[in-house]
Amino acid sequence: MDAPALNFKNLPISERIQLVTDIWDSIAEETSGELRLSPEELAELRRRLAEHQANPASGIPWEQVRARLFKESS
Repeated sequence: MDAPALNFKNLPISERIQLVTDIWDSIAEETSGELRLSPEELAELRRRLAEHQANPASGIPWEQVRARLFKESS
């Protein structure tokens, strides 16, 4: 029997962000390296890393980004 669909649009944004994070984590666990980046995605990651290495002060710690996201979404 099918489970009832989740009406995610009724959830607060902070809970939707957490739901997406949980879903992504579950996909990562199940695929364990099966997903590959495209050459374009890999090039973009390398570009961003080089930019960060050239100016490390430009970065924001994940904890601050996450706190801001959840604060602004409540």
